[in-house]
Amino acid sequence: MPTRATLLLAALLLAARCGGAPPPPEGPQDPAARTSAAQAGSSGCQAAHPLEPGTHRLRSGELERRFLLSLPDGDGPHPVLLDLHGLGSTAAQQAAYSRLPEEGSRRGYIVATPQAAEGRMGWTLPHTAGPDDTAFLTALLDHLERGLCADDRREFAAGLSYGAAMATALACALDGRLSGVAAVAGLNIVRPCEQRPPPTTVVAFHGTADRIVPYRGGHPFQDATGELRTLADLVVLDPVEDAAAGWARLLGCSGRTTTTLPDTPPDTLSARIRVRDWKSCPGGTTLRLYTIDGGGHTWPGPIEVPWLGATARDLDATRLILDAFDRAPSR
Repeated sequence: MPTRATLLLAALLLAARCGGAPPPPEGPQDPAARTSAAQAGSSGCQAAHPLEPGTHRLRSGELERRFLLSLPDGDGPHPVLLDLHGLGSTAAQQAAYSRLPEEGSRRGYIVATPQAAEGRMGWTLPHTAGPDDTAFLTALLDHLERGLCADDRREFAAGLSYGAAMATALACALDGRLSGVAAVAGLNIVRPCEQRPPPTTVVAFHGTADRIVPYRGGHPFQDATGELRTLADLVVLDPVEDAAAGWARLLGCSGRTTTTLPDTPPDTLSARIRVRDWKSCPGGTTLRLYTIDGGGHTWPGPIEVPWLGATARDLDATRLILDAFDRAPSR
């Protein structure tokens, strides 16, 4: 019999498809107002007692929330990256699996890995019922800007699975605050919003053998049974390639090309990794989809989680995400 946790997991995914990615909230932020600090960075560059790395707590709404913080060397200003965990996971697990806190801080990024609200398996997408995670993540970015020397023109979000859905939803919900987002195994959970956000870099990774968020679309949790299967059958996901094409239309990207990465050693997963690039995107941004033939519901890189399927160990998603963010234009 399905546990309460698995039923909640399916219900959250159903809410994502019913709600979709909404248009930006009323009273959007003015991106021009966010550039007043210019090269000086955020107000935190003058903070008397800057934040320290480690575990932090932040009040948002009626809830006390937690996040992990990894910091780079140097005075800054530093770009900011949110690292969002998947359903049923934790901030600590995400930090270890994505390696973004470790590798990002080496590249000069402030990396915050937040935790979903206590008692919740995952994030509450914009304009769906539950704790207001859009407000929490907005407050978190504001908190980092006040407490650290942050480059408030270069803020990013990346995530795995449902964390990928939250990251891509924020591209619309924060109305251009983010310069780029990355979605691993979850680009097709939330549809692009109806109103075009400012130019935004989007990079995604997805395995064709993903049994939880299927690459070809259709019902998620393909191996589920019982009540979880019944709930999952209420959800129909778009194919990942359709989702990428939807982002291309929304962002105004054109000139799609597809290339295949060189053959890899025989003891690794991917005999073929296809890369879809849109060569012309507004503002010099990037839209790119990495398709891993035979890949599971996994983060490509050196860490394997066998029960999630096969991992493309020769493809380092962490490095490629940071490369894309490094090239992303400032707001």
